[in-house]
Amino acid sequence: MAPNTHGTGRIPAAFLRPGSSSFLDFLADHAPEQLPGNRTLPPVEGAIEAVHGTTIVAVAFPGGAVLAGDRRATMGNMIAQRDVEKVFPADDYSAVGIAGTAGIAVELVKLFQLELEHFEKVEGEVLSLEGKANRLSTMIRGNLGMAMQGLAVVPLFAGYDLDRGKGRIFSYDVTGGRSEELGFAAIGSGSIFARGSLKKLHREDLTEQQATTVAVQALYDAADDDSATSGPDLVRRIYPVVSVITQEGFRRLTEDEVGEVAQAVYDGRLRLPNGPQAPVL
Repeated sequence: MAPNTHGTGRIPAAFLRPGSSSFLDFLADHAPEQLPGNRTLPPVEGAIEAVHGTTIVAVAFPGGAVLAGDRRATMGNMIAQRDVEKVFPADDYSAVGIAGTAGIAVELVKLFQLELEHFEKVEGEVLSLEGKANRLSTMIRGNLGMAMQGLAVVPLFAGYDLDRGKGRIFSYDVTGGRSEELGFAAIGSGSIFARGSLKKLHREDLTEQQATTVAVQALYDAADDDSATSGPDLVRRIYPVVSVITQEGFRRLTEDEVGEVAQAVYDGRLRLPNGPQAPVL
């Protein structure tokens, strides 16, 4: 893609050619080297030291979905950052949480946001939630080369389906394989513990407030057994990032809102260290 000429103010010819409404396809045709999966990595010996992030959980409720993530990023056995953000809005009605290599994951999310914005501007309408999930799958597959070198990105995607009138959750593997999750999902190194927590706490009739509490409880359980996951830090006032997607759109809970939920969860753990008890049938 020819650069813009200083002094002329002309848009490069590539921007004026008819083509797909996908910004990803446009970039692949005219500047493929800008795609995350097309970067050439220098040869290295041993493991690549990169910052990684975990854990992400999603909970569906009748009015939409909650997507939440802890704040810890690790590099090997070290805590690289205590307040990293892993949950981002994709557009007005969807959000994506990232686990894996943090730098590439954030770059992929930004490209995904641009992809959805570009489609909406070209087509004049919002891409369906199913279409968004499929586009994200294609982008992950494009990163397969780096994933094979240890720089994997695994997102969790949630949104409100305007056509079906409900919240939906999609999980992925490193090859771009997509699965729709029913009710709840978790990814990252602490996902096995978070999923166990979600299994005992999730119900079909959760309110938005209850779904938020369930998500924070699951992150607390993940942090209890996984050193790469952090629980609510009441001393530093570092709480999970919690987003809610409903018919009204994407909304990130404020620090005070999440702090109240985190404090309630913590107070409950003082009485029951292992968390709420599910009834035995």
